[in-house]
Amino acid sequence: MNTLQRRLVPLQEQANTALDRFLPAEEKAPTRLHQAMRYAAMAPGKRIRPVLAYATGEALGVQLATLDPAAVAVECIHAYSLIHDDLPAMDDDELRRGRPTCHRQFGEATAILAGDALQALAFEVLSSKASNGVSNERRLTMTNTLAHASGSLGMAGGQALDLAAVGNNLTLGELENVHKHKTGALIQASVMLGYLSGNGHDDDLAERLKRYATCVGLAFQVQDDILDVEGDTETIGKPQGSDAGLDKPTYPHLLGMDNAKATANRLCEEAIACLEPLGSSAETLAMIADYIVKRDR
Repeated sequence: MNTLQRRLVPLQEQANTALDRFLPAEEKAPTRLHQAMRYAAMAPGKRIRPVLAYATGEALGVQLATLDPAAVAVECIHAYSLIHDDLPAMDDDELRRGRPTCHRQFGEATAILAGDALQALAFEVLSSKASNGVSNERRLTMTNTLAHASGSLGMAGGQALDLAAVGNNLTLGELENVHKHKTGALIQASVMLGYLSGNGHDDDLAERLKRYATCVGLAFQVQDDILDVEGDTETIGKPQGSDAGLDKPTYPHLLGMDNAKATANRLCEEAIACLEPLGSSAETLAMIADYIVKRDR
């Protein structure tokens, strides 16, 4: 196990344990809905968003148990978004994380309800007393932060922009705007929920963390676009070439493959530079930025 894995695996395991605790049990009625929720949320994955929440909080001295609600909330929103993105009315995907998509496994109606319920659960978790040590004022700010990142000015709006872009030629600025909303908004919320789980207040650090998250979010999407061209279906866990098949604008298509890779590396370097005031306590965040542009899935 390399250094990155030694840092990430415990955080991924912490996220999985917390998700298992907060998700409704499969045997609890309505059982099929709860099975679909768990199928989507507990599917094997990188857990990048909860790991970012944990790593940010850890860098600021926050205990992992205090960060559990933030981590669970962002992963529930992410899982709900994947369920809905995969539906026939959206991307019409058959595979997600190497398994049949939720609507293929449980039917469209149950999949839609599972996504709806996961979204609701995210805000229930954030607003509950389970957020040990986090003040009511902070929990309200965290709830507002996640709601904004999930809505029409964040992730949902980004998906709308993405759908509208199919078959069109976008400028680099327009493509970045799509992904700052569709992917970047929730990644930024993950980092900021980690920050807000602590008791400190530092406007300059908060802005640096937001910029770090923006760079990481864009780098994540650039690498996703690269893998859609160069990856294979078995490794990436979804159909290779699906973006091209849907005629979606992508970074490799717009910039060329070499420039797309250079862009991902530049974003990674800028993200790491934003962490300078945190020193060695931000090593995990820096490693995550580096991992995002080197991953193969």
